[in-house]
Amino acid sequence: MRSGTGAAGESTGETSDNAFSTALRAAISLSGLSLDRIQARLQNRGVSVSVTALSYWQSGKRQPERASSISAVRVLEEILDLPAGALLGLLPPPRPRGASSRRQRQDAAGTMNFPAGVLRPMLDHVGAPHALDQHHQLRLVGLHDRCEIAPDGGQRATTARAVLQAEADGQNRWLLVYDHGGAHAEPPKLTTLRNCRAGRVAVDVQHGLTVAELLFDHPIDRGETQLIEYALLNPGPPYPDGRRTYYREFRRPVREYLLEVCFDTDTVPEHCWQYSRTAANRPEERKDLKMDTGGSVHAVALDFGPGVFGIAWS
Repeated sequence: MRSGTGAAGESTGETSDNAFSTALRAAISLSGLSLDRIQARLQNRGVSVSVTALSYWQSGKRQPERASSISAVRVLEEILDLPAGALLGLLPPPRPRGASSRRQRQDAAGTMNFPAGVLRPMLDHVGAPHALDQHHQLRLVGLHDRCEIAPDGGQRATTARAVLQAEADGQNRWLLVYDHGGAHAEPPKLTTLRNCRAGRVAVDVQHGLTVAELLFDHPIDRGETQLIEYALLNPGPPYPDGRRTYYREFRRPVREYLLEVCFDTDTVPEHCWQYSRTAANRPEERKDLKMDTGGSVHAVALDFGPGVFGIAWS
C-alpha cells in the first residue's frame, strides 16, 4: 500500500522537554534569589510551592502539570521579572498517565504505517529527535488534501492546506512525513505555496521516505492559528504507482479532514470507497463514494484520530 502524506505526531512546532527548566534556571540565577526566598515570595502571594518542587522544576526532573502548579508558574514569572508567558509557553502539555493513557498510546501506535526505526534518525536529522514520543505543541485543526491521478493511474501531485493552532508560544514549524511508494519511486518535489517555506529535509531512498520541516513565515503563540499550503509533485510520466489508494495517517485527533481524489477524465475508476482504521486490532470501516461530474470523489472525517483515513478505487 502506498501512503500519501502524513505527519510524525502530526507533527510539531517542537519544544524540547528541558526548555522550561533551562529558562527557569537562568531566570533564577539572574534574579539572585535563593529558592527559599522565591518560595517565601510565592507564599506571600498565596501560592504554596515547596522548595523541593522548585528545585525539581529548574533541574528538569519534574514539570508543573497540575492547575495549582500552572498558577504558581504565572506568579513565578512576575517574581522573576519575566514577560507573561515566558515560562508557561515553554511547558509541554501534561504527560498522559494511567492505564487508559497507555492503551491510547498503544492504539495509536498500532495504526502506524511509517516504521519508527527508520523515522527516528530522519527526524533527528531535521532537529526533531523526540517527535514520535512527546506531546507536541501544534494542534491540527483542519486539513484539506487534493490528490491528482495521472492518465497512467499514478499519483501526479498532491496539494495540502492545513490549519494549525499553537498550544504553546513560539511555534514556528510543522513536520511532514511522506511515503514515496517504495524504494523504486523517486522522492517528490516539495513546493511551498502559502505562509511557509521548506527547511531541513531528510530522504531515505531505501525505504522510500521523506521527512521535511515546513517553517512558518512568523512564529505563532498559544491560541493563535496558522494557515499553510504546500504541494508534492511526483516525477513522471510514468508517475509513481499509488496502488489505487491515498491516505493520511493521524497520530493525534483532527477536527476536520477533507480528502479529494481527482482522476483524469479518460481513466475514471468504476468503484471508489473511503476507509478508516483507528487501531491495528480493530476492523476497517468502509463506505462507497459517488463520482462527481468532474471526475472526482471526496470524503470527510470529523473529529477523527488517531488512525488512518483514505480513499481507494478499483
